[in-house]
Amino acid sequence: MTVNAINSQIMANDNAVGILPVARGKPITVIGTDAIRAGFDARCLQQAINSRLAPGVTDLVLNPDAHAGYGAPVGCVMVSPTHIYPGPVGVDIKCSMSLLQMDIPADAVADRKTRRALIEAIGQRLPTGAGRGQRSAPKSRNVGRDAGMKIVTQGASAEVCALLGIPPEWASRCEDSFHLGHNDTDDALNVRVEQLFFARQLDKFDDKIRQLGSYGGGNHFGECEVVSFADGDSARATAAAFSLRDGSVAFLSHCGSRGFGHNLAMGQFKSLQEHFSNWSIPLPGNDRELVYAPLGTPEADAYLDDMALGANFATVNHMLINAQVLDAFQEILPGTTGTLVYFISHNIARKEMVGNELAWVHRKGATRAFPAGHPGLIGTPFESTGHPILLPGNPREGSVVMVATDGAAKSCYSVNHGAGRRMGRKDAIRRLDQAAIDKELDECDIMSNCRQYPKDEAPDAYKDFGEVLKSVELAGLATPVAKLTARFVIKDGGEADD
Repeated sequence: MTVNAINSQIMANDNAVGILPVARGKPITVIGTDAIRAGFDARCLQQAINSRLAPGVTDLVLNPDAHAGYGAPVGCVMVSPTHIYPGPVGVDIKCSMSLLQMDIPADAVADRKTRRALIEAIGQRLPTGAGRGQRSAPKSRNVGRDAGMKIVTQGASAEVCALLGIPPEWASRCEDSFHLGHNDTDDALNVRVEQLFFARQLDKFDDKIRQLGSYGGGNHFGECEVVSFADGDSARATAAAFSLRDGSVAFLSHCGSRGFGHNLAMGQFKSLQEHFSNWSIPLPGNDRELVYAPLGTPEADAYLDDMALGANFATVNHMLINAQVLDAFQEILPGTTGTLVYFISHNIARKEMVGNELAWVHRKGATRAFPAGHPGLIGTPFESTGHPILLPGNPREGSVVMVATDGAAKSCYSVNHGAGRRMGRKDAIRRLDQAAIDKELDECDIMSNCRQYPKDEAPDAYKDFGEVLKSVELAGLATPVAKLTARFVIKDGGEADD
């Protein structure tokens, strides 16, 4: 079926919320304006339909940043009380966003020489690119095997934070500071690690652990920002409650579980695909990337344990990135202090109440959006405000911090994780002009560590961020509390690994 044929079936209203009927059961919820819906490609929509009709799936939400992905669209939310799906989590387990708020004013990074010095100081601490680790950065904090074992089984525990010099209070600013095994114990993770070593699936464990405190390639980045509060007393009060500081410098990071999580995810895909082949089980939509396991089976337990191991790595990776970014700022601008605003994932499956039922909510390229008073925020610093939602756009258009409203219930308390691609990488490299990209960023006074900004990561390779945000606001899912304006970008100029 063509994209026009599927798109014509979406019944939408003026509030950027539509439904796409499927062969049986609850229709797909589609978030997006007319312009956004017109940009969905046929493969993305077919993947959404396949995912919704897969065994045990009760809800499927397609966000405005959605585009074709591995087994399920990037930018979707999938709910199942009975099955776990690796595809709607993705190959970069717990790819996430984090935001570090500094106490220095925007003027502190106005000078280009200062920014260049900051870029170099960060580069001495944080490697970028596929396969690169601590040995590539002379001032990185080295992590060995013993610490690595604690990290993947404990996440950002008090012990791990002390080992790595991470402020322990940052753990309270995490969506999840640690993950447990399939039976809600860390013992399950210790057993799983032993099994993986015995099966020789962690032979390169030491090398993968050395990638802690590093950015990958592709769409992973670090970005120095200037914070501007949104208009309105309510937005400003919420931004201040988040520990944001108007007119000051912050640092936004996007990264995940690096090679460690990728290896675990690919091992799970391979194992489950072999089971489907051996047992002659039909694949949803005949898609080998949409394999699954019923909850309570050994296969589901193994996946949940591996997902938790990868997620713990990703959590500590972000904490270490932020600690080393703060080190770099303190080297160049002595006396700088920093507060973690939030750390939030967009590639994870979590147990949550959906209606009156406990279910696994898979978010792939989608981020959690709990408003004030949501039961999931009880006991957290964000119980009365809702938690920060970190939405990266692109260096040219900036990024935003939002907060969910009660209307987020219609999207399973989720929103998009950013702008979403409108061009594939090869297409962007072929169509976009390198000189124009670099000139535009220079005219915006945005610096980078790259000699040439990657063409496949240029702003024009992504959807119109303004239209994406318009979709979120018209749908009544969330409202902005602050804008982030880029001053410099840390990115890998090599081959993408996302």
